[in-house]
Amino acid sequence: MGEFRFLEHISDVYIEAIGSTLEEAFIQAAYALFEVMTDLKTIEPKIKRDITVEAEDLSALLFEWINQFLYFFDVEGLLFSKFKIKIEQNETKFKLNGECWGEEFNPEKHPSRTEIKAPTYSLMEIIQDDSRVMLRFVVDI
Repeated sequence: MGEFRFLEHISDVYIEAIGSTLEEAFIQAAYALFEVMTDLKTIEPKIKRDITVEAEDLSALLFEWINQFLYFFDVEGLLFSKFKIKIEQNETKFKLNGECWGEEFNPEKHPSRTEIKAPTYSLMEIIQDDSRVMLRFVVDI
């Protein structure tokens, strides 16, 4: 079972996301991102978006994953609360394909919390062992 939590950071938001698989940890990272922005429990999975991101390594893939959600929010005003993804690796890159469900931001329904400007590579870690995957990363606020 996955989980996320917020770690102490002097000026930005430091997130730790844990899952039993890489996919589950990435989904927990997305949950944490939207929990920073609003109350995750208020986001209904009404609108579906397909998502594909590619990168040369897992850190860059995590960066692009988070960045994609900030793009959806900035351009379409979308928040997400449900995710189904698959991460694959070939000789040269990692690729994440998935589906995300959510709805348009409504200030009467979704309490505004913290605006996220961008993901960063600051303090980024991806730690994998036989039983779990732990992601740590900072988002700029």
